[in-house]
Amino acid sequence: MSDQIQASAAGRFQFPGTDIVVNRMGYGAMQLAGPHVFGPPADPDEARAVLREAIALGVDHIDTSDFYGPHVTNTLIREALAPYPDDLTLVTKVGAWRDDAGNWNLRRDADFLRRSVEDNLRRLGLAAMDVVNLRMGGPEDDIAAPMRAMKALQDDGLVRHIGVSTVTADQLRAARDIAPIVCVQNHYNLVQREDDALIDTLAEAGIAYVPYFPLGGFWPIQMEGLTRIAERLGRSKQQVALAWLLQRSPNILVIPGTSTRAHLRDNVAAAALTLDDATMAELNGLHAAR
Repeated sequence: MSDQIQASAAGRFQFPGTDIVVNRMGYGAMQLAGPHVFGPPADPDEARAVLREAIALGVDHIDTSDFYGPHVTNTLIREALAPYPDDLTLVTKVGAWRDDAGNWNLRRDADFLRRSVEDNLRRLGLAAMDVVNLRMGGPEDDIAAPMRAMKALQDDGLVRHIGVSTVTADQLRAARDIAPIVCVQNHYNLVQREDDALIDTLAEAGIAYVPYFPLGGFWPIQMEGLTRIAERLGRSKQQVALAWLLQRSPNILVIPGTSTRAHLRDNVAAAALTLDDATMAELNGLHAAR
């Protein structure tokens, strides 16, 4: 891997109030599951190879959840990577479950959250999770009760640090009144820009912002302007979109997912791509023109 760009090229970030320092270029394991994040992958050997290559490329932050599959990505991570490298940070998410038809169901009562954390620990083969994100369902949801449950899990030593996902600024403030928050994981990318103000607020507080669907998720970003810029730079659209995120704010950590080693290498190469001011302005203008 010495000839491959390493994840460390994007720089490093320390989660606030912790000893966890990670490369800003990480990896999201969601796409290792089957279609629509349900069932096993078509090629489990390639899935495990992707995880091993991610580590070889310097990725030390992997995002997963036991409801991906369900249970698929955590099982693959343990099969491919255990015993885990000392510097690997595994982050999971709780607050949802999948039924037999593959539907996504939200649930956040204390008993369910505890079972969810325990399921993640059992399948990953860990005694405690580095970071667990509490997944909310919308701006109308009360975050106080599930956050108190998360704090109890932290007090019991099952969760080292707490993050939140799919939250508003008001929900984040309420969560921080109950326990320290080390990261926020919301939907954000070159097109999805509703969290611009929140990102700047978090940067001032030193809290990580981890955008999910950084490349558009199930509907990849398709913008004529992005294609034009990528072709001019001789880069893939995915690399340009990821590089834009990394330059958008120093507290942004990216976790692009893929199920192939070729796409993994392409994504990680974005860690070394520096966009000049004119290109950044041009990319920002694409959103403004929508």
